[in-house]
Amino acid sequence: MRVAVTRRLFEAQIDRLRERYEVVTWDSDLPPSPSELVELLSGADGALTLLTDRIDGDLLDKLPDLRVVSNLAVGFDNIDVPAATERSVAVCTTPDVLTDATAEFTLALIFAAARQVVAGERAARDGDWHTWYPMRFLGIDLKGARLGIIGLGRIGARTAELAQALGMQVAYYDPGTEDERFERQSLEDLLSQSDIISLHTPLLDSTRGLIDRDRIRLMRDDAILINTARGPIIDTDALVEALQQGKFRAVALDVTDPEPLPSDHALYGFDNVIITPHIASATEATRLEMARLAVDNIIAVLEGGDPPNCLNPEVLDRG
Repeated sequence: MRVAVTRRLFEAQIDRLRERYEVVTWDSDLPPSPSELVELLSGADGALTLLTDRIDGDLLDKLPDLRVVSNLAVGFDNIDVPAATERSVAVCTTPDVLTDATAEFTLALIFAAARQVVAGERAARDGDWHTWYPMRFLGIDLKGARLGIIGLGRIGARTAELAQALGMQVAYYDPGTEDERFERQSLEDLLSQSDIISLHTPLLDSTRGLIDRDRIRLMRDDAILINTARGPIIDTDALVEALQQGKFRAVALDVTDPEPLPSDHALYGFDNVIITPHIASATEATRLEMARLAVDNIIAVLEGGDPPNCLNPEVLDRG
């Protein structure tokens, strides 16, 4: 059997596949183009993919041998799961293992935005530090601040726990979740009352563009907006317009739309905007565990077992 890996990953985990299968890899840190992806996956029984690889019905029709797609991510908005199910292709992900790392990074962005860490560092590096300033780089206290979490899944809940431990007041909006540890609010109330708003909802048809012009208007002018979920949850044009009008104390984005964000994009022009290159899960231990789990998923499907995390187990051949 043949397995294709769409990016350079930990060799020890790829070697686990090589012990069992013929393995082809995409030897670059940049993703394959759509045509290159088809060529790479041609004849493959299994594919280890990343969130930058679009797996849809048209692609799957060109890959009749494919039995499993194992996505190195907790999200799967890059994969058309119904199309895969129709073609009896198992779709697997790597949840849980990145929960703590992503929640911790969310807190890092909250600290950076609330305390002007990036602006202060930039000033020091650029020579704009001449004395101790009593009125420059003033931030807000996190203890007692109100944090609104949109999406109380694994990562959202862990972020809420960490924030609560810091003494923050935590509320959440998630129609499908009930958690008595935190205050549950309507989306409108959460947006209008929160000092800091953090996005943790998956990217679905219902959440694409969730933070649009109307919902941005509901937020306080001095609110802080954090996104470590998916870029298209925020309407980028609406965000730029709001920033131009003086909205937001700060915005911190680990994900953007488009992604990657072009170097000449308007968002880079605001001193109160922090942008990082989708690195919330980027710890050595987390990424290694994600790779291990992605490999486990492939081996289990190809060998007739139960993969650790399969989104459509009804397609599995357990015979």
